[in-house]
Amino acid sequence: MLSRTFSRAASQRNVALILSGCGVYDGSEATEAVSALIHLSESKASVTCYAPDKDQMHVINHTNGEEMEEKRNVLVESARIARGAVEPLASLDSSSYDALIVPGGFGAAKNLSSFATQGPEMEVDADLSRVLDEFKGASKPIGLCCIAPTIAAKQFGGIGVKLTVGLSTGDEAVWPHAGAAGACEAMGAIHTDVDIDGVVVDLENKIVSSPAYMKNAAPHEVHFSVGKMVKEVMGLI
Repeated sequence: MLSRTFSRAASQRNVALILSGCGVYDGSEATEAVSALIHLSESKASVTCYAPDKDQMHVINHTNGEEMEEKRNVLVESARIARGAVEPLASLDSSSYDALIVPGGFGAAKNLSSFATQGPEMEVDADLSRVLDEFKGASKPIGLCCIAPTIAAKQFGGIGVKLTVGLSTGDEAVWPHAGAAGACEAMGAIHTDVDIDGVVVDLENKIVSSPAYMKNAAPHEVHFSVGKMVKEVMGLI
């Protein structure tokens, strides 16, 4: 049988990692998700992966960016990253975990929320909304990177959560999604501009965010960006 967690031990901190499929254009960004797993492993965390058990918004051919006429399940696709060890998001019991991590990729804006199609009028997946509220209510840290902080902006914008999705202005070739910063502010969040080597920690709300692939950066820079987010989350436990 497949082990449902990574590196579980009684003395370790338990972290829930939310996936949204497999592939930057319609699921979790693979480099970010794997980087999160690596950094969490280095932190001696016990990680359980979760994903919504539902169809993706759509399926993208990653060789040409075109939409394909087929359906794929978010949970099933997420299992590719989790080596099969992924649980339905609906079953996540926040009382079993010390922290929550949400990598980016367009799946965060398409399958975990509707940000890709509705912008600031977006809705958050009902199960993820519940989970976020439970972690926040228990003062447990939440880490997000890339486009995923838009979800925190929607969920906690009413209390002025502080976060980042990178730079709000800049060369479009380098920061192709800079407009997401304005969308976060439109939802009530307080956005802070940081480059790929930066991280924003909202100590009051225990929300940590970093840009990752919001910048057209090198893979090692993204790995480092995700690592900074993970390190700050673990430090808040």
